[in-house]
Amino acid sequence: MSVPLPAGFRYRTVDADGVAINAAVAGEGPPVLLLHGYPQTHLIWHQVAPALAADHTVVLTDLRGYGDSAKPAPDPGNEHYAKRAMARDQLLVMRALGFERFAVVGHDRGGRVGHRLALDAPEEVTGLAVLDIVPTRYAFGHPDIEFGLSYYHWFFLAAGNGVPERMIGADPEFWLRAHMAAQPRGGGFQDEAAVREYVRCFADPAAVAASCADYRSAATVDLEHDARDAEAGHRVACPLLALWGGSSFVGQHYDVLVAWREYALEVRGRALSAGHYVPEEAPEQTTAELRTFLAELP
Repeated sequence: MSVPLPAGFRYRTVDADGVAINAAVAGEGPPVLLLHGYPQTHLIWHQVAPALAADHTVVLTDLRGYGDSAKPAPDPGNEHYAKRAMARDQLLVMRALGFERFAVVGHDRGGRVGHRLALDAPEEVTGLAVLDIVPTRYAFGHPDIEFGLSYYHWFFLAAGNGVPERMIGADPEFWLRAHMAAQPRGGGFQDEAAVREYVRCFADPAAVAASCADYRSAATVDLEHDARDAEAGHRVACPLLALWGGSSFVGQHYDVLVAWREYALEVRGRALSAGHYVPEEAPEQTTAELRTFLAELP
């Protein structure tokens, strides 16, 4: 497999309590875990990770259900793709690699996994950066017609009776490319070599089923977990950096810092010259912001 990562990145498969997680590791220094979003893989970080590896140990993974990680069969209760289960995978990966405390950076779905990880493992997560998202519960709690039209895939992918799986499965490459092309852009474009890898991985019917289960969990069990945390007054305790694309739906539609301050104690961040795919559209800006944030963590 040819991938746009430098030779210094070492690939390995980590057993996360029976779930095989694909990981790439490089660099030395304080550890940082980078998590991707939908419908991508760890390669969304291919322009950011090498620079961060100059002074950090960088761990890139494919979330369960994505990339070359295992794809457990979805379950009726939506627990297999709950962010709690996906976050636990990542905690076990970092422990297996020898890291008891680490920072987390997540784009899109990876940011939601990172949010849950910071809540469930506050002693392990030293800092959290979330890219181009507001919290899931906040998004579902502030619906309007623009959200429905721009984020219709949240509802389509969460639909039951095998409908999205059958429709996407008829032409997964078309769906992936059309979905990514529909996102507002404000910076550079994605590397075609990386996109081909996204297509290769997403073409697996198990990946389509897993990604639909991911969104079903977000609309059900994830909201239950988030509601319990809200009722208990639990918020992210570590420093949180929010970055978003100035041209993205998130950047145009929300006051991102206000949203996150309902869910975290210490929040800062800003818009970058990008659309939704911040790490690919604005890699230099993203790297600079992350370096500054990571350097200040305990």
